[in-house]
Amino acid sequence: MGDDAGITPTLPRCLLVFLAAVAVAAASAEENGGAGWHVSPSPSPSPSVVSSSRARTSKHHPCLENPPNMTENTGGEAGEVVHDYGGLEAYVTGSRRFHLAVILVSDYYGFRAPKLRKIADKVALRGYCVVVPDLLFGDPYTDDPARPFEEWIKTHSPVEAAEKTKPLIAAMKKDGMSSIGIGGYCWGGKVATEISKTKETKVAVISHPALVVVEDMNEVKIPIEILGGELDTLSPPKLAHQFEDALDKNKRVDHFVKIFPKAPHGFACRYNTSDPFAVRTADEARVDMVKWFDKYLKL
Repeated sequence: MGDDAGITPTLPRCLLVFLAAVAVAAASAEENGGAGWHVSPSPSPSPSVVSSSRARTSKHHPCLENPPNMTENTGGEAGEVVHDYGGLEAYVTGSRRFHLAVILVSDYYGFRAPKLRKIADKVALRGYCVVVPDLLFGDPYTDDPARPFEEWIKTHSPVEAAEKTKPLIAAMKKDGMSSIGIGGYCWGGKVATEISKTKETKVAVISHPALVVVEDMNEVKIPIEILGGELDTLSPPKLAHQFEDALDKNKRVDHFVKIFPKAPHGFACRYNTSDPFAVRTADEARVDMVKWFDKYLKL
């Protein structure tokens, strides 16, 4: 089989695992345009994306806790929005001078999240062109009570999103980016995991992943780093270590698993800026991710 054979339509199984984890959590108390790109300054988020329902209940599962403030001022954006890059809208930041690139895949709240774009800008400062694609196609989760999460997720398969990432990767390579890594947060962690089953990219990092199952690790073909949180009830330390055990048996790829003390789900991209510990933890996660990319992309 070719490199692309690893991606299979496994959403139903993963969704069942995910929803089961949600139930358990509830019961327990619950971050340069190239030739031919059409670019524009990053627009303000549409009102429908700005979460008007900030009040959250204990019934929210971990992926929906502490949703991003879409109007948050993070000091401006260094990048720009590309309207069609490999068929996707994307936030692009950094230089292509060194032919190094990183794709960062969002969580359920999408590519417009200010903190995610700030992470992308900071990664770009390390010598990468960073692309944050809109793999939710303008339809991020918005906490709209009229559209419950259980209904929304049915039309947002991370496996399908991984397939739609391939034309983007091809376009990036055509633009001269010969060394590409992929990172994903929460839902994006599953997208990155699916891509890691191919050799489309050279390295992967998944942070507090959702929908990822142990069996996925048996198919990973590139070096992968897994960053988990001690207090993550969706992908708890026990599951992260099961991923590690499976990767140990895989033997085909280098891997690294790290559990961040006192860190909840979402700690790497949806942290509370008023909490110094949360900010330090998120910064450490970003640094660890970049070091893993450096190790395999800056050869």
